[in-house]
Amino acid sequence: MPKDYYDLLGVNREADTSEIKKAYRKIAMKFHPDKNPGDKEAEEKFKEAAEAYAVLSDAEKRRIYDQYGHQGLKGNGGFGGFDQTIFADFEDILGSFFGFGGGRKRQSSGSRVRPGRDMQMGIKITFEEAFHGVEKTLDLTRPEACDSCDGSGLKKGARLQTCGTCGGYGQVQMQSGFFAISRTCPHCQGAGQVVQPGDQCGECRGKGLIERQRSITVPIQAGVDTGMRVRVRGQGEGGLFGGPAGDLYLVIQVEEHPDFERKDYDLYYRLPIGFSQAALGTTVEIQTLDKAVQLDIPAGTQSGTRFRVRHAGFPVLGQKTHGDLFVEAIIHTPTKLSKREKEIFLELAKLEEQTTPIGERSVFQKVKDLFQ
Repeated sequence: MPKDYYDLLGVNREADTSEIKKAYRKIAMKFHPDKNPGDKEAEEKFKEAAEAYAVLSDAEKRRIYDQYGHQGLKGNGGFGGFDQTIFADFEDILGSFFGFGGGRKRQSSGSRVRPGRDMQMGIKITFEEAFHGVEKTLDLTRPEACDSCDGSGLKKGARLQTCGTCGGYGQVQMQSGFFAISRTCPHCQGAGQVVQPGDQCGECRGKGLIERQRSITVPIQAGVDTGMRVRVRGQGEGGLFGGPAGDLYLVIQVEEHPDFERKDYDLYYRLPIGFSQAALGTTVEIQTLDKAVQLDIPAGTQSGTRFRVRHAGFPVLGQKTHGDLFVEAIIHTPTKLSKREKEIFLELAKLEEQTTPIGERSVFQKVKDLFQ
């Protein structure tokens, strides 16, 4: 049994034209084949909604349907009697969402101008280069506008011809029953005009582009990190018919550093210190990527204690400031001791036993155990 058209659109029988149009637009956006590729159920719902709208948006067909139902439409041309105005109405409703035109227009010669496509390539830099910034020379192969035809693909004196597939509109209509969907013409790629074989430029064979090898120098700012993209304007593929070149995007990969670790714009460093330095305190010098930093280690420092040195980290991209440097103290446990060193540690262990709480083993006791 055919479904009720009002139920399909979710409107009541008193709904006016604007309500019907709004309801159809909502359903069409949800179940359009371009948004649900391969989904047969969505495609069926889309067709049902289109069928309902085709009837309810037409005053005469709606009157017949209201009075006689589906049976009444069969004697009045059904859907086979629909003309192209209903398709134009569909395009007007869905145009901004699916690329339909609100009435097709032939493409002008100026519309043939096409910007070049963007390109992307990876680039590896060192940790130090990311810190200081660097200029890199890159060798790349890219399509550029043909010098002989200025990117038109035409030999001298030849002209573009109207595309025979779309008739110059740049789009072709695919009809399913009573409903038509506009798509970009596969022959002219939406331009509406083509280069005929006999009119092709001999240098680029009608493509308008020629592969060339180039060496370019690009600046990499200080502060970049792995995964960031650097845009180099105008260094992508060449444009056609005088169109501008696309852009080149460099995807950054920063190599790891043997001593420093980076998190955002902060640097992390593990500082090995001896037992005596941790117990008595000391001042150490840390050589960062651009300067030496003095750090005071207070007496009684425990392994794992972290110190913060402000503005000694990575430069913040595009700003005149730096992140922070975090230094983690790692107490180094000796594995080989001279006789004198062993005697000193044993003596310290005896002294420490007098102040260590019951149940806890002192650091020096642990060292003592290593050599027993």
